[in-house]
Order: sequence, then structure tokens, then C-alpha cells
Amino acid sequence: MKVGIVGAGAIGGFLGGRLARAGVEVTLVARGPHLRAMRESGLRVIDSGGEWRVRVDATDDIAAMRDAGAVFVTLKAHSLPPVADRLAASLGPDSVVVSAQNGIPWWYFQRHGGELEGIHLESVDPGGVVANAIDPRRVIGCVVYPATSLVSPGVIRHVEGERFSLGELDGSQSARILELSHVLVSAGLKAPVQQRIRAELWLKLLGNAVFNPLSALTRASLGDIAQSPLVADVVRSAMEEADAVAQRLGIEIPVSIDQRIKGAARVGDHNTSMLQDLEAGRPMEIDALTGSVVELGDRLGVPVPHLRTLYSAVKLLQATMEEA
Repeated sequence: MKVGIVGAGAIGGFLGGRLARAGVEVTLVARGPHLRAMRESGLRVIDSGGEWRVRVDATDDIAAMRDAGAVFVTLKAHSLPPVADRLAASLGPDSVVVSAQNGIPWWYFQRHGGELEGIHLESVDPGGVVANAIDPRRVIGCVVYPATSLVSPGVIRHVEGERFSLGELDGSQSARILELSHVLVSAGLKAPVQQRIRAELWLKLLGNAVFNPLSALTRASLGDIAQSPLVADVVRSAMEEADAVAQRLGIEIPVSIDQRIKGAARVGDHNTSMLQDLEAGRPMEIDALTGSVVELGDRLGVPVPHLRTLYSAVKLLQATMEEA
């Protein structure tokens, strides 16, 4: 199976590098200095075992995805709507789209069932642009666990984690998802196929919706926030609100809030993706990570005052950055 990766930054680059090193045919779509560095010198990955470099097929042309069996979308959520139509037009007849993004993805209520079947969230997919462009039958959900950062163009630091959980939207174990799992495992990654991918998505979101905006507002690392008594009540209260929204959707998050906080503490001195974007002067992924939970809370009648405060504050931070 040939693999394409659209948005090959920290996560997409790490995934593409591991696949390329294992001999999988993979094409990375990127732009700017990062693309130039990968073309000129290959991709360099720094991890706990040292560092390694691999030559990769890198381009800025989404049309290069046409012959890929699986296309991973690792763009930030706000970057997808502007390119959704081009991406859809660049897919081959049997290509699957693997959504490897943080937050509540555009496909969450597709092939979902229940009272919210087919809705879109304005915070994630304004106007339903992505949902209208990409056939939900193509989509495979993916929950990404590696902690990575883009150190400099062409250089990625892998802090920890090798798991990319996969799931069909209807929970089936199809031939295509089993093949994709095999490809990732061949690169030394963990790729379990989950029947309830949305529940696992909420497991990660329970932390991301809270830790990401707090890290941007405080400039503190994940470990510092998880272990600080100064924000402990805020963290717990906001997580309880996110958990209440999930429960209203019929999701039982498979770990406790205490376990989720301890897991973040174990990651230690790692800046969240939102803080990385803030420090690099890039738009932050505020709406998909926190705004989506606030929007769902409002739609479902679940109070989310702590999450709303975090969301509003970090949105103001983004606005002041743009005005500077």
C-alpha cells in the first residue's frame, strides 16, 4: 500500500519518516522551509535512541496523492477546509482518508447514528465544507499518541509514544483497515484497530481540551500543568465538564480523570501543540480542541463554564497576536 501524508509537520513527518525508513512507499505533502529542507537533506528525527535520517518523497502538490491507497490528513483542523475540495479531487477511486487530527474531527457525526447523525460543528468544519467534500465511506478515524515537535525545518523531535489507533466510522473490521494497520506495524508502530474509535478519541480529548489552552495561557509544559497545585482545581473541573459532554453523547471514557492527569504528568517536559504554535507565531488549534466541546455542550445543554473561560481567554490571546 502506498501512503500519502497531507500536512507533514511534526506528527505527519514523524509518521512519514518511520514508514519511509521501513521501506513503505510514502509521499509527504508540506510547504515552505520544511519542504525545502526535506527535499535537500532528507528528514532527520531525534528520539530517545539518538537520531536518524531518511530520504523522503516530499512535495507541495496534493495531486500527488492520487495513487495512494491511504492518505493521512495530519493538517491542523483549521487548515483543512481551504484545501478539502482539492484533496477530494486528488483521491484515487479506492483511496481511504485517514483523519489523524486532534480534537473532534469533521467526521464525528457521520456514520454515527442517533439524534445528531449527519450534523457538523461550526467550530470544526464551518459550513460543513469538509463533510460535503469528502465521502464519509472513504474515512478511517485515527487517534494519534506520539508527542513530537518540529525543532527546525526538516528536523523532528520524538518525545514519546508510537501508537496510532485506527477505527472505521461504523466500527467494522474491514480488509482495508487491517491492511493499513499491518503497514504501520511493519514500521515498528502500534496500530490497534478499535471498534469504538470515538471513545478513544474522547480519551485523548479529555486532556487536550484542557491542557492545550492552559499551556498557551501559562507557557507551562504538560508536566508542569499536570503537577501544579495552582491549577489543579481548574484542570479537574474542566475535565469533568468535558467528561459530562462525552457522557451525554453516550461515551464512557475508559480512564478516570485522575489517570488522565497522571498520564500527562508522565510525559513531563513537553510543550503542547498549542503552545508550540503560539511560540512559533502560528494560528493555534483552539476551536477543534476546546471550542468543539464548548459548542457541543451548548447544543446538548451541558454546562461548561471552565472550558468556556479557557476557550475565550485563549481566543483573545490569538486575537492579540494577530493584531501585534
